[in-house]
Amino acid sequence: MSLPHGDLNLLNLFVCSFLNFAISYFVRLIFQTETVSKLHQVTGLSWIKCTSNYLISPAFLSDVKHCISCLTENDSDGQLDFEEFVHYLQDYEKDLKLVVKSLDKKNAGRVDPKEFIQSLRDLGVHISQQHAEKALKSMDKNGMITISSKDWSDYPMVEKTENIPEIILYWKHSTIFDVGENLMVPDEFTMEEKLTGMWWRHLVAGGGAGAVSRTCTAPLDRLKVMMQVYGSRTNNMCIMTGMMQMIKEGGMRSLWRGNGINVIKIAPESALKFMAYEQIKRLIGSDKETLSILERFIAGSLAGVIAQSTIYPMEVLKTRLALRRTGQYAGISDCAKQIFRREGLGAFYKGYIPNMLGIIPYAGIDLAVYETLKNSYLQQFGTNSSDPGVLVLLACGTVSSTCGQLASYPLALVRTRMQAQAAMEGSQQQVSMSALFRQILQTEGPTGLYRGLAPNFLKVIPAVSISYVVYEHLKTQLGVTSR
Repeated sequence: MSLPHGDLNLLNLFVCSFLNFAISYFVRLIFQTETVSKLHQVTGLSWIKCTSNYLISPAFLSDVKHCISCLTENDSDGQLDFEEFVHYLQDYEKDLKLVVKSLDKKNAGRVDPKEFIQSLRDLGVHISQQHAEKALKSMDKNGMITISSKDWSDYPMVEKTENIPEIILYWKHSTIFDVGENLMVPDEFTMEEKLTGMWWRHLVAGGGAGAVSRTCTAPLDRLKVMMQVYGSRTNNMCIMTGMMQMIKEGGMRSLWRGNGINVIKIAPESALKFMAYEQIKRLIGSDKETLSILERFIAGSLAGVIAQSTIYPMEVLKTRLALRRTGQYAGISDCAKQIFRREGLGAFYKGYIPNMLGIIPYAGIDLAVYETLKNSYLQQFGTNSSDPGVLVLLACGTVSSTCGQLASYPLALVRTRMQAQAAMEGSQQQVSMSALFRQILQTEGPTGLYRGLAPNFLKVIPAVSISYVVYEHLKTQLGVTSR
């Protein structure tokens, strides 16, 4: 690879070597833009398209295009790929020292913002003092807002999008969205959020949003439980008939049976899961600010198991209270006393195994779908901003949560039936998980494992929307900042 032909006077050396900085400064935008095609290649047209957003003179664009053509003159495809680009920087690393020396008017061995701005203006690139300082800070190692040739040459070429902490601030998932099932992998919090105490404000806002969301969608949640337990081929309960039965039996207030305990368990479950998640992350031994997807899945699933194991008796109470007849229980404590007196302590852990097994497909698929959608969005549209916008967040959260629920639904149905066995009329013997699966498949077929799915899916969109709106409002009230 050789420099452009002709005499290499100071100006030509400056222009050609300065392109090293221009490439390193804009390469993130260029390669992310071209990553859509998975080619990681740059052409002269790519440069023109990328740099058209900046105030750059035609002469400078001509120099850029000429440099690209010189670099690719020996290539059959006429394109500069990433490997060739890295070789080019290595070949001309020594020229960077000459460039810094030529830019350094004060002979201090460093380039400050004013010298940097003036040198750019000489090339036809006009930037503000703020942008100049930001560019130098991105390369500066000692916090002096000046750069040496070493800082310049050590400037990273490409930064992985998923490891940028500021993206974490926007892509909240489990904290924001509450669909009635707290089986999602907990959100990551940046070090700044942990030090400033913003993390607990996020959790409080998320808990409050979940309480409002669950209360608003409680009738659909109770209908789902009723259909899971009492639905069969002979009693083909649909949404309208189920609603009418509940209202006829206990009035409008009966639609919210079981909602109180469902709201109360949000706080301990969220707190336990977050603390367990943080401890498991330390045990994994990762010193990175963000974990890989596999590490997050393992840590999140284990945290879910710990939290669910602790609050599982409240899950049983919720099911029993949702299925109760008018006047059967005086309240939550009366329900707990009657269950303990009649069935013993083991009754509070009926359905525990299918519930724990359901965490794996729910958390795994929810996280995988969410990360896939997030990365697809960032790859195509995230080159200039990390903020995905409300609609993108709502869409990603809704789709991933729905997929997670769909995968774990048969286990959730079996769990609910096991929790309700003693409350069902004519149910004398206790059936195991595997026996209950076989019984449902023999008597109702595969569709029997998905009874109550319709009201469950009907509540997803309103639940996600309500929880997001309330979360944003509470976040403002609590003084949570996203930047």
